[in-house]
Amino acid sequence: MDGICTLCNDRMFDQLVALLNSIEVIYGSQMPVCIFPYDEQTEKIAAEIAKRPQVFIYDDQESIDRWDEFMRQARPDKMDSTKKFRLYGSHRRFCAFDGPFDKFVYMDADILLLDTLDLIFAKLDEYDCVTYDFQFYHPEFVYNVQSPKLLEVFDENRLRNEIFCAGFYASKRGLFDETERRWLIEQLQAGEAEIFKTTGHDQPVANYMFMRTNKRICNLSHVLPEGTATGCTVTSKHFEEKDHALYDNGNRVTYLHYVGISPRIPEAICAGENLKLPYRDLFLHYRFLHEPEKRPVFSEPPPEKPKAPPSLLKRAMNKLKLLR
Repeated sequence: MDGICTLCNDRMFDQLVALLNSIEVIYGSQMPVCIFPYDEQTEKIAAEIAKRPQVFIYDDQESIDRWDEFMRQARPDKMDSTKKFRLYGSHRRFCAFDGPFDKFVYMDADILLLDTLDLIFAKLDEYDCVTYDFQFYHPEFVYNVQSPKLLEVFDENRLRNEIFCAGFYASKRGLFDETERRWLIEQLQAGEAEIFKTTGHDQPVANYMFMRTNKRICNLSHVLPEGTATGCTVTSKHFEEKDHALYDNGNRVTYLHYVGISPRIPEAICAGENLKLPYRDLFLHYRFLHEPEKRPVFSEPPPEKPKAPPSLLKRAMNKLKLLR
């Protein structure tokens, strides 16, 4: 069985609803969706998906614990001053390698699906990992490009062709068994961990896992006919919107990734705050697809710059006024 996976907690509720609705527009209720829990805060999500029988929360605790431990060993540098590991749940996307789908497309919850994934699923017959982005233009967001060891581990050609954004990729169940996971940890503990981007978390690890084990990686941006590959992030301002889809120089965009945008912004917009967000109307269309009466209506364009929060001194003075 094929399916879509994502990762979320209640903090990203509005973005998750928009993603699920966008998937339904493309696939109806035929495409199963598995949500990996970022943490235990999933009450709102559970209530929402109760009316979506094709959507479920991953509950294989043994699998979750296994990947939690893998990340503890892969990124021991992610520790605070008390040497207590600070566990970020974003690596739990790796649970997809345990199931429940034979082939899966993983996408972050801050994504809108705008076209079918048929080609991506089909390419998994030839490859172990299929991606569609331009992350390879910025290897510094994945690896420590200043590390002399980087080119000892991966040659330049592989860095130019195989690096991908871990927010969207397709792969298969059964990759990275216990033997392979143990081998990866051994290489990292032997010194290869220094090639990781120091401020990264699971994205460097995802790239390293596929590349270090010589998995077959296909980035559609490299192989599609010239002039047909599209962008995918909200940082691209030239997309044209038509019928609630986006087009890049006439080519339909497969997905739109609201990368780098705090979930507080779409959450505030959905609550009626007039804030700026790239392709805001498109996001609101999908977020309130099944409840248009709740969609906020803005009579004015959003301000170019958000209003700065009051300073600590000003907040203290305001509080004193209230107490008088």
